[in-house]
Amino acid sequence: MIVLIGGEKCGSSKSTLATNLAVARALLGHDVFLLDTDTQGSASLWTQLRDAADIKPHIACMQKFGQGVQAAIRDLATRYDDIIIDAGGRDSAELRASLVVCQRVYTPVQSSQFDLWSLEKMDELVATAKGFNALLEAYIVVTRAPTNIMMQEVGEARAFLQDFAHYTLAHTVIYERAAWRKASRQGRAVIELDRQDYKASNELKLLCEEIFRE
Repeated sequence: MIVLIGGEKCGSSKSTLATNLAVARALLGHDVFLLDTDTQGSASLWTQLRDAADIKPHIACMQKFGQGVQAAIRDLATRYDDIIIDAGGRDSAELRASLVVCQRVYTPVQSSQFDLWSLEKMDELVATAKGFNALLEAYIVVTRAPTNIMMQEVGEARAFLQDFAHYTLAHTVIYERAAWRKASRQGRAVIELDRQDYKASNELKLLCEEIFRE
């Protein structure tokens, strides 16, 4: 399956989700390729940290930019079970090319008004991509949600997201937890930490199951 983790807003945990999903699928026995189309190179740096620490399973990864992205994705799809694309936080040629060939796009947003406003442009991009890719499914996943049960941001985000024509809200919510940052700094996924955060690990498990359902 070809899955794009992409959107226009920076700092919404795109690379964190992409790298964690790659590990989760690899641990289930799938042959996974992580494609980094973000000029910041966060996913590529993460794999370098992972390889330097000799962490298994190895996650194959490369950076790719420009007009060759679409052809590269199609080629990789013939050789790997899953392609997970980490796209940068802006409207780019790489993001548009990925939308045309992926099966599902998950756009992470924080439960704040500024992040939610950025979805209007993504909704337009998905609408355009569906003209070329009729099977494209688009989902929004709320990330970095407050764990304080008194906070109302997640509920407000759910209400706001009903207005988008081409997006569906993912069932899984990713909460703000130190484990996500700690794992990224080590080149790991949250499910690989020595002292595992079971809530974060369960969120990853649920999101992985939701994305890679048949």
